Amino acid sequence: MERKVAVGGSEEAASVGSGAGAPEPLRPWETVRESESTVESASTTLSLPDPGNGGDSADGLWELPVEHALRRPECNRCSRPQKVCLCPFLPAHRLNISTNLYIIQHPAEENKVLRTVPLLAACLPQDKVKVKIGRRFNEERDPELSAICRNPSTLILYPGAEAINLEELVSNSPNNLSTIIIIDGTWSQAKDIFYKNSLFRLPRQVQLKTSVSSQYVIRTQPTNRCLSTLECAAVALAILEKNDHIQETLLRPLQALCSFQLQHGAQIRLSKEHLLKNGLYPKPMPKNKRKLRKMELLMNSVKI
Repeated sequence: MERKVAVGGSEEAASVGSGAGAPEPLRPWETVRESESTVESASTTLSLPDPGNGGDSADGLWELPVEHALRRPECNRCSRPQKVCLCPFLPAHRLNISTNLYIIQHPAEENKVLRTVPLLAACLPQDKVKVKIGRRFNEERDPELSAICRNPSTLILYPGAEAINLEELVSNSPNNLSTIIIIDGTWSQAKDIFYKNSLFRLPRQVQLKTSVSSQYVIRTQPTNRCLSTLECAAVALAILEKNDHIQETLLRPLQALCSFQLQHGAQIRLSKEHLLKNGLYPKPMPKNKRKLRKMELLMNSVKI
């Protein structure tokens, strides 16, 4: 005869015999203990294989040799990988300029693959261009930079309400400008460096008045009027040196870099201003009021 014994709210079939010699039915707690014993036995049976007996084990992975990634050899002049060297587009001889150029580079820009500062430095005399990497500067950390900022003939290129147009300044004081400082980084990084270092508010602040769109089309700019560090330096040096050939020469390797990247899968990056005005901006509008206000200013072509 077959009876059903309730165990923990469920029914479990148990076959029992009939007659006086039939064993007593299992009590619920005895059924549970038997079940626990069965599970314990099963877990013992399904234990991991022993590596000593020829079984597989993840521990052996630690003994495999590590293959270190080899960095592609770089060109000593343009700092590009040798297979994509841009030296054919650099001037045969470094440009002869009298202006000293200081690049204040945000640390995040130092290791970017498509950075423009190495191309700029490769075109200029080594004693005329200096790159200083960091976010915070003071007299104790960099007395040389402090002395440069205190020099009345030093300019810093950063747009703003207090900035003077560089062309107008040069026309009024043609022989009294020897050094220009340019901040290299994203617009938010440049803003952080400019406003959180009191040294950079000592030189006269200048800006570029140009309608030329950036040729650095493989990186997204905030507006159509924003230029890369190399482009800013090219325009500024051409004005200070009164030589348009300087701008053409400095832009040549940048044009070659963008052309090469576009031929190998890169896409033209339109400015945020263009994307917003034409309803092409791929991201949702920010909920933060400050960021939303900046977006609205971009859409209305207001300088921010």
